Amino acid sequence: MPSYFGDTTLAVLAMLAASVLMAQSQAMNALTAAEKAAGWRFLFDGQSVDGWRGFKSEAPPAGWKAVDGVLTREGKGGDILTVEEFGDFELRLEWKIAKGGNSGIFYRGVEDSEAFYWSAPEMQILDNGGHPDGKDPVTSAGSNYALHAPVRDVTNPVGDWNEVRIIANGAHVEHWMNGVKLLEYELWSPDWEARVKASKFGPHPGYGRAKKGHIGLQDHGNPVWFRSIRIRPL
Repeated sequence: MPSYFGDTTLAVLAMLAASVLMAQSQAMNALTAAEKAAGWRFLFDGQSVDGWRGFKSEAPPAGWKAVDGVLTREGKGGDILTVEEFGDFELRLEWKIAKGGNSGIFYRGVEDSEAFYWSAPEMQILDNGGHPDGKDPVTSAGSNYALHAPVRDVTNPVGDWNEVRIIANGAHVEHWMNGVKLLEYELWSPDWEARVKASKFGPHPGYGRAKKGHIGLQDHGNPVWFRSIRIRPL
């Protein structure tokens, strides 16, 4: 079948497509004047994994890449952590997950144990309909993993982006997704202590104890994508 486009036309179309992707990347990773004034800044520049590293490693995990303004887990490499540590903050980002996939957003994690999740609370990322954890609300998308269930499932269809907020202010923590407050809890309260003791985290004395730590994105073996990752101190 003959081509209706010459080599020059195809090259121009490719350049236009690349320009569109670059413009989209810049838009996703730009702050308004009001956001800057409020103290917001990006943790991911859309072009590299600068500012991120591996668990107990100075280098970023090999499986994580910056592609078209998106931080993506393309291959095995382990959890990826911010170089910086944060105490009281509001974190915002967007995520999407592959069909049947599982991942998570960690906060206030430290590196004094054998696994990052032994210290860091986690907002679950999940394909609720395609992963077994979706059958139990306490391990479904948006949950404080294994401890607090979201009020309801507000995830968008697999392949679509979900916007989340995590607020950690002293002992008070909130999870939001797609404009809905999913849950809130008080760290170190009697209720929290009882839930931890009864969970898989009971044997880990450092779980959720740190008042300052790293933000982390979980490598659970599935493709996952993040963009517009930004934070402001409280």
